[in-house]
Amino acid sequence: MDLSKIFLKDACPTPVGGQAVMEGIMMKGLKRTAVAIRLPDGRIHMKTQPNKTLPKWTKVPVIRGVVSFVTSLVQGTGILMYSADVLEANWPEEEEAGEDKMEAWLNKHFGEKGAWNLMIYLSVIFALALTIGMFILLPTVVANWLKPVIESDFVFNLVEGLMRIVIFVVYIAIISQMKDIKTVFQYHGAEHKTIHCFENNLELTPANAQQFYTLHPRCGTSFLLFVMVISFVLHLFLGWPDLALRIISRLLLVPVVAGLSYELLKWAGRSDNWMVRILSLPGLYLQKLTTKEPSDEQLEVAICAMKAVMVPDETPYFEGICDLEGNLIEEKSYERKSKKEMAVERA
Repeated sequence: MDLSKIFLKDACPTPVGGQAVMEGIMMKGLKRTAVAIRLPDGRIHMKTQPNKTLPKWTKVPVIRGVVSFVTSLVQGTGILMYSADVLEANWPEEEEAGEDKMEAWLNKHFGEKGAWNLMIYLSVIFALALTIGMFILLPTVVANWLKPVIESDFVFNLVEGLMRIVIFVVYIAIISQMKDIKTVFQYHGAEHKTIHCFENNLELTPANAQQFYTLHPRCGTSFLLFVMVISFVLHLFLGWPDLALRIISRLLLVPVVAGLSYELLKWAGRSDNWMVRILSLPGLYLQKLTTKEPSDEQLEVAICAMKAVMVPDETPYFEGICDLEGNLIEEKSYERKSKKEMAVERA
């Protein structure tokens, strides 16, 4: 790994961040967010929308990290579900009409919009529960089984921390073998290459973007690794109390860990010295699992999303088919529809 191609000397860091979605990319700038999705027929569907204005207290260091983590999780889940629904609505093969019982019940009791919002929040709660259970509680419980053979609190916390990292890496390695996840990871790589290209003041083209690594120092993958390292350091100060107190302390420290990890990631993203490179190295190696080399067509989607957020503030928001410059060419508003409604439209 050539770190000089990641911590680029003359690069100008941009506030734009992204997320890979189903067959596409979300790019978030200071004022607006754009979601670009490659449809089955080859066209690019784009949706742009304003970013929510947050109160000043959410900009306080450490607190801003917690706010960013929660808002990113909620928004990211919603956009991921949106991309899946757009693809389903535009898929050429006709599917069997009809809603499942759960979807019908939710639509009846909460309405289309209410059911959609409820599914987003339930998905976020499920994701948080799975994450906390697998990466926080499980290592703690398993490490506790070693109590008869370990006396040092430091060793207990070290075993717990290493176990957490191993579980996470194995989990990523397993899901990376799934075909759909591989595609998402290719778009993740396209996101990083596009941001590198922009930060180096090069024209945003697939050819220019392809010369960069798929690794980036401000990636969310590195954030997750920072979370695990900072968790280990903070847990050292708590010793090794009984299992119940240990679980409670781990849960209470989650916001603190998220806030500190966010600050560390921001510092690493705007700095370039030997300490930053050492701290960033594990996260960069982990990105080798969460990013894959993208095709030129995938880079076109990422570039479209990037161009759509780097526009004057007065530029209208839109939803529809766009060209490779991120400009609207066919308005096509998408509203979430039931499977029955989509089947009727196809017919």
